Amino acid sequence: MSRNNIKQVLLLAALSVWALLLVLVCVELCGSGRASAAPICVQGQAGCHFLSLADLFDRVIQHSARMHSISSDLHSEFEQYVLPSRNHIGRINRHCHTATILTPNGKENAQRLAREELTEVILKLLVAWKDPLWQFHQNMVHQDDFNNFSSNKALEMSYMVHELRKGVEKVADRMQHLGMISNSLSGLSSPEALDPSSDTRGESQAMSDHDLLYCFRRDSNKVQNYLKILKCRIVPENGC
Repeated sequence: MSRNNIKQVLLLAALSVWALLLVLVCVELCGSGRASAAPICVQGQAGCHFLSLADLFDRVIQHSARMHSISSDLHSEFEQYVLPSRNHIGRINRHCHTATILTPNGKENAQRLAREELTEVILKLLVAWKDPLWQFHQNMVHQDDFNNFSSNKALEMSYMVHELRKGVEKVADRMQHLGMISNSLSGLSSPEALDPSSDTRGESQAMSDHDLLYCFRRDSNKVQNYLKILKCRIVPENGC
């Protein structure tokens, strides 16, 4: 089998894994076990499985923790196996395309932000990583440095970002319905409001693979911590 044919087979296999992840992640975020037989509703209509706001927070926090864990694993694998072969040992470049997104530095500063502002920061970070992660996966498929397992991890991260954004939007909708935050976030659901600028997209394309993995590991950790802080401010009686 020629090299091109092998790459085509690998790409088809990766797409199959993506389809499977689509089902598994959706089951995890939208409901699991027997309760998943009924759709999740915001207002608890008849025939729906109603989740409390604390439950919704727990789900997105767990999802963000898994996403950060995968990003850390892939970053470690890259530094261990790929950088030595590319003679990049000791090279430091920490330019992240999300640097233009103003994020609170440290727990105390995050706690000072209004609930709406903190939610907006989380959503902007997630949206900013959607395209770069997908492009990174495409690059991995066509490079000999990466194995199939690492390539599938990159694909999983790309989809987890997409699903986590949807989960955070559900949390924001519930908080608005309960009057815990204002409706100022309503406009953020539009592509124009959350889509990164062309400059940001250009910067993400210019990042090296190592920079991308470092930056995503950093930002995924921020998202996880911000979600925990937001939960403790909204529902402090649950695990805070």
